[in-house]
Amino acid sequence: MPTPRTPRTPKRRPRRPGRPAENAADLRERLLDAALACFTAASMASTSLSAIAKRAGVTPALVNYYFGDKARLVEAVVQERLMPVVGELQAAVGSPAADTSQVLRSFVQGVHAVVARHPWLPVIWVREILTEGGALRGLMLTQVAPMLPRMLSARLAQAQQAGALNPALDPRLTVVSLIGLTLFPLAAESLWRQIFDASDIDASHLQDHTLALLERGLELRHA
Repeated sequence: MPTPRTPRTPKRRPRRPGRPAENAADLRERLLDAALACFTAASMASTSLSAIAKRAGVTPALVNYYFGDKARLVEAVVQERLMPVVGELQAAVGSPAADTSQVLRSFVQGVHAVVARHPWLPVIWVREILTEGGALRGLMLTQVAPMLPRMLSARLAQAQQAGALNPALDPRLTVVSLIGLTLFPLAAESLWRQIFDASDIDASHLQDHTLALLERGLELRHA
């Protein structure tokens, strides 16, 4: 009798080159997180796709598969990570029913809340927006400015016209001061903690200090 033939195990079709094995949406999010972590550790200009791939634990080819090039990856980080944070701040101060004090308080509390959730924000703000030549300076002028600084300035100008804000203030410079009182201390936190041996100051203490400075000022008196 002929020996029965052992049935062959069907061969698995090889995976197409360059295509990810894991869930595409999850991997894309991981790549964006890795890019943001790299941009926080170094400048956007100096960060390579290879460094981002290494941080995410993938090959550079896979980064290219999802984003094409570095410019598109940066744009994705801006639109999917940075702009939603700006939207959170806009929502915090955008209520038309809020009075001036509520608007200022909401801005300070909003900044502290988003930084607690997104600790990369102060670093990106200083390096890529505040610094001359930063990669996101143009973004500040074209997208962020209409959403937040100009909107907040207009709210303060309306309050001033209604007699609810010190007439000696310039609403535009007031917004600059608000940003300086919130994002700057958070961006420079590691420095001033060392200068003043301020390990006892927590996030709540810092926020309360900023609100007190805004609402009551220094209460200076002439000698």
